Amino acid sequence: MQPSVNTDSDTSRRTRTKTSGASAKWFLLFWVVMIAIGVTATYFYSSHMKTTMLQDLQKQTDAQLQQVKLSYEKQLNELNKKLDAMQSKVESFNELLTFTKDNASNKTDNSNKLYTQLNEVKKQLSVLQKKMELLK
Repeated sequence: MQPSVNTDSDTSRRTRTKTSGASAKWFLLFWVVMIAIGVTATYFYSSHMKTTMLQDLQKQTDAQLQQVKLSYEKQLNELNKKLDAMQSKVESFNELLTFTKDNASNKTDNSNKLYTQLNEVKKQLSVLQKKMELLK
């Protein structure tokens, strides 16, 4: 057996193989880490964008609901005003019918009862208005 003698070319070849093998491992590790960082960053960015879009959508929805609510309340107030005006007209018409009915009956002592009551209410109303003016 001959003793094995390492020549310079064998030694340099082994050194290059070890160096290039270690270099390739570090290169692959670097790319795996970069890909993992990219995937993680993409996940967090998409999560952030999702929450931002949901918040914006919620703000827009709230604003639209507020507009609908204001519109609804406005229409409801207008209808209430119209209803109050209609109610006062109905009451006036009923009073007129009652007055006409009282005048048409044979009983003359009750014929002007409603008219007398209306005059009393008007007098009390005018007194109350004067008191309100004094309080102001």
